[in-house]
Amino acid sequence: MKIVGLITEYNPFHNGHLHHIKEALRITGADAAIVVMSGDYVQRGVPAVMPKRLRAEMALKCGAAAVFELPVCYASGSAEYFATGAVSLLDQLGIVDSLCFGSECNDIDALSRIAGILLAEPAKYRSLLKSHLKNGQSYPAARMRAVSEYLGASSCVSVLNDPNNILGIEYLKALKKLESPIKPYTIRRVGSHYHDRELSGEHLSSASAIRSLLAYSGSALQTDRFGGTFEDLSLSGILNELEGQVPSCCLELLKDYHRVSYPVYQNDFSLILKYKLLNKRPESLLRYMDVSEELANRICGQLDNYFNYKQFCELLKTRETTQTRINRALLHIMLGIKKQDVSEYINSGYHSYARLLGVRKDKEKLLSRIAKAGSLTLLTRLTDSDSLPAAGRKMLRNDILASNLYTSVVTDKYKTAYQNEYKQRLLKI
Repeated sequence: MKIVGLITEYNPFHNGHLHHIKEALRITGADAAIVVMSGDYVQRGVPAVMPKRLRAEMALKCGAAAVFELPVCYASGSAEYFATGAVSLLDQLGIVDSLCFGSECNDIDALSRIAGILLAEPAKYRSLLKSHLKNGQSYPAARMRAVSEYLGASSCVSVLNDPNNILGIEYLKALKKLESPIKPYTIRRVGSHYHDRELSGEHLSSASAIRSLLAYSGSALQTDRFGGTFEDLSLSGILNELEGQVPSCCLELLKDYHRVSYPVYQNDFSLILKYKLLNKRPESLLRYMDVSEELANRICGQLDNYFNYKQFCELLKTRETTQTRINRALLHIMLGIKKQDVSEYINSGYHSYARLLGVRKDKEKLLSRIAKAGSLTLLTRLTDSDSLPAAGRKMLRNDILASNLYTSVVTDKYKTAYQNEYKQRLLKI
């Protein structure tokens, strides 16, 4: 039985994701697709627009055989941490034959060539990178210029300028670094661009466009937008807009859980973050992932100008520091994700458990295969975690805390019953 692995966020699930699942199965000849998905927080350094179990249910109903949660320290990390964390999890399941990811260029050889340079970091490339960083360019921009000049190919600029290409390169780097036998495939990203904010007439809109529309659905609660007012769309109007953009089964779930468990945005966490920052000094902030000395000083120096989470992120942005880097840094402070802890996890083999969020009933035999062939503890219940090593228990505690915090925000926002992680059941579709 051949298995293809998919690395996803599904924030939220849409037609492009359904296309990805179908094409991955087709081009790899796999019998089933196993998904590694971000939990309640995503790689841009923000909370997911809806809870992880709702997104996992959408994936299972649309053909995924099983959905595993990517631990939050990797899910909210840089592209390198995100990719390596996800690829290593797929690798350690022991049954995944291939990895299929979307990319704008759809050229596995070109992506692999760039991945090789970034992994090996030859002296000439390092010199070019250092030169561009000294000129005040952000790290992504400096890296893009350095690779292009090293290869003498201006086409690399466009390759390294697209988000799915960048993630694809990181997946390939991770496969090389881990010496994984998993074979990589890529398919062309179809439909709207990753950052497009408008719905596509071709029924292949980006997750960004769908999230933008859902923002209006939560506007009465004033959680996503800073300043200004706008008319609140009705739920029926939103669903009419989304009809044809997401699979019909997902549309039903969007209807059932609207203003019950979603939408959720950065500003819903504003007071929590403010509380976390009030008792911090610059030197104490340096413990957290993605926090540099310069950013730590800016955070403390601008704290009196804090009005809400999103506004504060924008206030901290500089030419040298991307908005996403600031988002991640503040999220890591809020969730307590420390550099020392992440180094410990990596040195311990990245993972010691694989936490299953859901599985299709007709694919449950995969679990016994993973239990036999995999090198990780398969967690279907949190009560099965007693045998984990110390690093694994620490990682799991942080995952549980992060999810319980997210659930607490949802509970407060929509006045729904609170259910902590220990009471959550495994999804079976």
